[in-house]
Amino acid sequence: MMNSYDVIGIRMPRHDVVQQVTGKVVYGEDLYRPDMLYAKALYSKYAHAKILRVDVSEASRVPGVKGIITAEDVPNNRFGFSHIDQPVLADDKVRYRGDAVAVVAADSLKAADEAVKLIKVDYDVLPVVFDPLEAMKEDAPLVHDGSNIVTHIKIRQGDAEEGFKNSDIIVEEEFSSQKVEHSPIETHVALAEIENDGKLVIWTSSSRPFHYAEQLIKILAIPMNRLQIKTPSVGGAFGGKNEITLEPWVALLAMKTKRPVKMVFTREEEFFSSTVRHPYIMKYKTGLRKDGKIIARQVQLISNSGAYAALGKSTLTKATVHCCGPYNIPNVKVDGYLVYTNTLVGGSMRGMGVPQVCFAHEVHANTIAEKLGMDPVEFRIKNMFGETGTLPNGQEVNAKPLQLTLQKALKLYESSLAGGADHEKKR
Repeated sequence: MMNSYDVIGIRMPRHDVVQQVTGKVVYGEDLYRPDMLYAKALYSKYAHAKILRVDVSEASRVPGVKGIITAEDVPNNRFGFSHIDQPVLADDKVRYRGDAVAVVAADSLKAADEAVKLIKVDYDVLPVVFDPLEAMKEDAPLVHDGSNIVTHIKIRQGDAEEGFKNSDIIVEEEFSSQKVEHSPIETHVALAEIENDGKLVIWTSSSRPFHYAEQLIKILAIPMNRLQIKTPSVGGAFGGKNEITLEPWVALLAMKTKRPVKMVFTREEEFFSSTVRHPYIMKYKTGLRKDGKIIARQVQLISNSGAYAALGKSTLTKATVHCCGPYNIPNVKVDGYLVYTNTLVGGSMRGMGVPQVCFAHEVHANTIAEKLGMDPVEFRIKNMFGETGTLPNGQEVNAKPLQLTLQKALKLYESSLAGGADHEKKR
């Protein structure tokens, strides 16, 4: 069957394999330009504080320092996806420890490091909130003006309350998932240079160069034909290089100094200033008949967005759509909340919010099966989509591959049991 396909089941040659094994592949950190400057950032000392004053005068006198930028040097100092809420460099206040206040470009990393330590910032420290449940309370410290609830996504199908009234058994559980750093072998890296015709070229280890260009022309206030984004080989990302980080910094410094500027995140910076997988709090309530048929499910998802919205809304949207799993449930009520806190910014990571809820609804399925005294596979088969299925948002999906995958998994499992039994007999 596999042989009838041109791609599926066929070994595809990797065209870069010779370069990989001979060490000739060029990654972002391999990039070098004559007369290149090295950039280092000053990050906030506090998770939440007003910025009263930034003084770079002493830092600018360090030998080898060629340029320093602060929020005043950024033409448009806000960017974002669903919400334009994140500063390129902190201006009015810092909202988490990963907020950068200033960036230095110097002839050497040693000079840049020395200058960063000499930048003086006066802060007025503010109350912090780290827990999204606390952040949702009316008297919680506000990370941004207005509300800490960034967005509330609702999905309704059928009548969940009526479904629970008609249920023989109701099972409730709460789950949580932690923040996860992507930790690719290659950290974030970017190099910016001005070509002879005045065009700005940014080399960046990115997964989304076209989206970066869209964001950067707004931040830098330049036309699209004056910007080019290039990507060297990327040493891993796992979704963590979908949002701009250091690209505006090196671009602004290159424009200011008229020299190439490169910046490479240290492993420490990667952990406290890049994005992480959103931590979720997930509350499940499921109503069932005695025979194990699900007739109602209510889910509440609380996503810790961190200091900024970033890709949190789109990630939460996917989570709300998939949080009930591949099961036929006539009555569904889903509420998803994206919440600001003074913590690391949540961003994209493989699965975009779906791994968190898959963990929850499958553990919940096992719990239900145990309470019913049913085999967990039997419970799933009883409630699973047929050849097609409809998600709570009304989206129809082809579920035939799900059926085939489960059948294959069960055969492999049964085969492994039989193999184990034969091995025991031979012993």
